[in-house]
Amino acid sequence: MNEGAVAAPPDRLLDLFHGVRLTPTQRRIAHCLVQHAATVAYLSAAEVAELAGVSQPSVTRFAVALGHDGYPALRRRLRELTTGPDGRADDGNELQLAVRAEMANLDRLAGELADRDRIATAGRLLAASRPLPVLGLRAAAPLAAYFAYFAAKVLPDVRVLDDGGSLLTDRLEQAASAGADALLAFVLPRYPRETLDALRAARDAGLTVVAITDSPVSPATEYAELVLPAAVGTDLVFDLHTAPMTLAMVVLQAICDAAPIQTQRRLEAFESSAARRQLFLG
Repeated sequence: MNEGAVAAPPDRLLDLFHGVRLTPTQRRIAHCLVQHAATVAYLSAAEVAELAGVSQPSVTRFAVALGHDGYPALRRRLRELTTGPDGRADDGNELQLAVRAEMANLDRLAGELADRDRIATAGRLLAASRPLPVLGLRAAAPLAAYFAYFAAKVLPDVRVLDDGGSLLTDRLEQAASAGADALLAFVLPRYPRETLDALRAARDAGLTVVAITDSPVSPATEYAELVLPAAVGTDLVFDLHTAPMTLAMVVLQAICDAAPIQTQRRLEAFESSAARRQLFLG
């Protein structure tokens, strides 16, 4: 190894990965490269594979995913970052940088919320739906459940759809038959095929689809009448959903604003019930 080499700051390495959709295995490799920023430009593909706990072909596929012919080309790029004359000071380790990237995602979301019309429209559509089905499969299931937990305090009938399979279409059709006219869908990478099938079935059932997704050009746009984007963090092995979860609560606020009298009545009824049953401490 060249002992005189200047370590590439982690943020410069992370710039290689931004905007590239990586698999969880590939993110482990990226995480490993950032962790070993001081030496990574002088490691072989086999050494990187051993450090990351993956196969050597996975390292090669990772290099190709970043737009290189193979790992040797990627290593040359890493050496340019390591020894380049424009090296910047280290702004933190890879964990800190991942959190800062989430802060940037939230900042972008805040900027998009300057136009309140689309959020207000979503709130009116969803507030009027009886029942309100909420779709979230695989990685999106916890977000659907989180939203529905709070939405149930202000809406009389919220139905979480978090299981795929043939029964999912049945439940969508049952919701439509019961009076639903809108669906809130969480559509997040890696975009399960069954989620898109469900959106198609929802549209066929006459439901207006409001989609919280990661990008204005996500596959959800083909089926959703209203798309609300919030970026997903990709700097760790698995996605960070900070911005989509925040947007979910913004949408719930818009639902409350669309029917303030009913919202207040239901919240007061819940608080009375909670006090009577002593649900909470203090």
